[in-house]
Amino acid sequence: MAKPQLPEPVKYFAAILWNDAKVLHQALNLLENRLGKIDYQGADHPFDVTNYYAKEMGTHLYRRLVSFAPLDLPDLLVERKLLTNAVEMCLAENARRRINVDIGYLDDNKVVLGSCKRAGQKIYLSVGIWADMIARFREGKYRMFEWSFLDFRDGRYDDDLLEIRAIYLEQLRDWRKRRQGATSGACADSNRT
Repeated sequence: MAKPQLPEPVKYFAAILWNDAKVLHQALNLLENRLGKIDYQGADHPFDVTNYYAKEMGTHLYRRLVSFAPLDLPDLLVERKLLTNAVEMCLAENARRRINVDIGYLDDNKVVLGSCKRAGQKIYLSVGIWADMIARFREGKYRMFEWSFLDFRDGRYDDDLLEIRAIYLEQLRDWRKRRQGATSGACADSNRT
């Protein structure tokens, strides 16, 4: 019988949709204060694949990927999605969002986003939040699925995701060394008695 295994920590990131630099700056400050230091900020990519957000947020939208320095457990996705929803509402004007924050995480194998929308591929987590695995790592890059956002599927964020993954892998190596050292230190201490 297999025993339950605890996961290794993951790298949280946000894909931020915006068209007002002042609101973006406010959002980045709020996110950094709540989720930890931002250790990667990608380029601003035009968001031109759909008009879905135009009525609420206006036109000439951009999306920027940012990641947060602290590694954390994947089961915090629900808490993080609720937090980013609160950030969106905090910065809203006349009940209309001026920023959209898609929070998610990546590890060496996959990219997962938090979602408030139900769909066939999504897995329900808790309190109205779903996990949406949008990509898996294969042959040197994250490969998107047919249900992934169009702008993720067209490859415009591939370099960003690889940069974030490289930061994550370095952090994960350090985390594993610290964990290994703590384990061997505990064994060495117990061997002395």
